[in-house]
Amino acid sequence: MHIESTNAPLPANVALRPDHLQVPLDARAVAAEIARSGLALDHSVPPRQFAGGLANLNYLIRLENRWAVLRRPPSGPLPPGANDMAREHRILSRLWQALPLAPRSLHLCTDPSVIEVPFQILEFRGGLTLRGASLAPLLETPQIGRALSVMLVETLAQVHAVSPEAVELGSLGRPEGFFHRQVKGWLGRAVDVAGGDLPATARQIADWLEACPPPQDEGPVLLHSDFKLDNLLLDSTTLRATTLVDWDMGTRGPAMFDLATMLSYWTEPGDPPCMHRLAQMPTSRPGFTSREEAATAYARQTARSIDDIRPWRVLTVLKLAVVFLQLHRRHVTGETADPRYATFGGLGTDLYAFALDIARGRLF
Repeated sequence: MHIESTNAPLPANVALRPDHLQVPLDARAVAAEIARSGLALDHSVPPRQFAGGLANLNYLIRLENRWAVLRRPPSGPLPPGANDMAREHRILSRLWQALPLAPRSLHLCTDPSVIEVPFQILEFRGGLTLRGASLAPLLETPQIGRALSVMLVETLAQVHAVSPEAVELGSLGRPEGFFHRQVKGWLGRAVDVAGGDLPATARQIADWLEACPPPQDEGPVLLHSDFKLDNLLLDSTTLRATTLVDWDMGTRGPAMFDLATMLSYWTEPGDPPCMHRLAQMPTSRPGFTSREEAATAYARQTARSIDDIRPWRVLTVLKLAVVFLQLHRRHVTGETADPRYATFGGLGTDLYAFALDIARGRLF
């Protein structure tokens, strides 16, 4: 089918990489593949890679009558369980029916002969994205900081209110034994990225977590597993969330895992330097609540207890340390030339120390 040029203007609030920094994409191979789902790629609009992000690669593409997103994992070896396009497609091909925040997945390709990696096609959602520690283009006011704090907690509570069974996701993941399986998995990744021997700080965290009894569990919920501000698209006027992206680690499990994950990104003004270098959310800016206030607000809204949150706090900060060490290894091995990755080794090591502080008594 021949498609005439649409001359459609690019969507607003979309940051794209310069052409010379893009990872090439074989548009003709993609077009032939997605035609099997009745999707027609507009060849007059070349795929453009989105800027930002440290893992999966996302491209803005034009279908016959709408914008869409092609999403694929990065090149090279991948950590177990990460960048899972099939898992994400399973979730997003269903979840939109119960959670308007979820974009709909339109097509999954698992055939490596097409573009060498699995990929999926998602509906495009517009909205304001706030990346890193900056509030730009918003003003840095206490009112905005407070509004975003409230929005984050309310949005996470909204996700956890979804019944997985209602959208045919009742068999997703393995909620039984979730805590110790996560501990085992992330400690295994820590050993791997360290080359066999854990640093002393990480070994102390490992001993603490392995001796920890399973935290109390109020029953599994749908987990996003990487809930933070830059995975949300916002209405620029109301600052309400319109879309939650990056579901490739979605599963079912204890709600405290998602809450603690959000808090692991939540920097406060008095935090140690590593949390400020992390620069994942602008929560040290005026008006943002503290981590403890955010956790208390979540408990109040969901009627879930946060009394047993410490093991989850230790685990999710450990997880964050390992992720940055894995990203640093991609820099060391030459799998990426992105200069941001060069400093991630020291950041991961310092996050180990912060996790140990939490284990020893610092909760929030």
